[in-house]
Amino acid sequence: MAKRVSISDFLGLRKSTVGMLLMVILVGMGERMAERFLPIYLIALGGGAISIGLLNGLDNLLSALYAFPGGYLSDRMGTKKALLVFNVIAMLGFLIVILMPYWQAVLLGAIFFLSWSAISLPATMSLIARVLPMNKRTMGVSMHSLVRRIPMGLGPILGGVCIGLWGERNGVRLAFVFAFALAVAATILQQILIEEDPPKSAVESSSKAPEKNPMKLLCEMSPSLKRLLVSDILVRFCEQIPYAFVVVWSMKTISTPVTALSFGILTAIEMITAMLVYIPVAYLADKTTKKPFVVITFGFFTIFPVVLLFCQSFKWLVLAFILRGFKEFGEPTRKALIMDLAPEDRKAAMFGLYYLLRDIVVSIAAFGGAFLWQIGPSTNFMVAFLFGVAGTAFFALYGTDLPNNEQ
Repeated sequence: MAKRVSISDFLGLRKSTVGMLLMVILVGMGERMAERFLPIYLIALGGGAISIGLLNGLDNLLSALYAFPGGYLSDRMGTKKALLVFNVIAMLGFLIVILMPYWQAVLLGAIFFLSWSAISLPATMSLIARVLPMNKRTMGVSMHSLVRRIPMGLGPILGGVCIGLWGERNGVRLAFVFAFALAVAATILQQILIEEDPPKSAVESSSKAPEKNPMKLLCEMSPSLKRLLVSDILVRFCEQIPYAFVVVWSMKTISTPVTALSFGILTAIEMITAMLVYIPVAYLADKTTKKPFVVITFGFFTIFPVVLLFCQSFKWLVLAFILRGFKEFGEPTRKALIMDLAPEDRKAAMFGLYYLLRDIVVSIAAFGGAFLWQIGPSTNFMVAFLFGVAGTAFFALYGTDLPNNEQ
């Protein structure tokens, strides 16, 4: 008689992962209420296209610079203590933006609150790898990605409501007030639910000490993981060159611009699309092999900017954002593949190193996107498309996967 599998076991839910997921929802809800409209807020405060490019480039650069320290601190302090520190850093950034309504202050605050996703991601991935068996890691990462889409979908709608009621300046500042309050609640719940890392033996402590030198850790990165990294960098060029200007294109540039609330609805459509594919893809990837799902994902990244270029009204943007949601098709699978290819005793740090290397390079694309936008939106979108083609083709030809019997 076949053993019945509970829903919690099927979805890879444990007490610690539930605490982590609640934290992701609460902090993410506040963050997305405000962060998605920061380009519009910068314009309202007197900043221009260059300030938007600086914000997007800063996001990528900080994602790179914070990823490896985030992994190192998680390996050294333990997941629970590290996440507490990361939440406090984000709350400091929220306070700066709340108290100082200047575009320069927004960039200063962003140094702190933009760090949260990047600095906490290695810790959350390490938590999933520690709590769940290998044949449930893609499902665990998918649940993390799925619940992240709840605030990414609802947050912009609530932020759009705030802007509609109180204007572009006061509405965004009020959204940051909500973000601060939700981060406080998330910190309390996270400390209650997430369990401490199990203590290491004396032998483990000496032989598996966290590696603080990224160059030494790079020597431990497998060739398979390096090839994934190269292709991922090219595809992220495709994503980040137009990323900060998608909201400007939709609300300011097209022939029939949309409102802030309508843009929030478009973002919700994107997130719902992504959420619908996470669970079935995770199940198939854990049962079979991961590479095909990653290739398909890179393909969706690639075609989005071309499709967006031809969208001039809300109804066509709906189709574009559905397509954008499908780019999440294999994203959890890619993250799970990183964890599979990383050494067992270096998972958080190796994950952080991967993002350090990737996002340092990709930050160039984010900064360059502003200059391409000044040439013209079509230039911005088509250059992005070409990078996506290169990245997808490289991984399809040279990317490798773990044999089925090792997964």
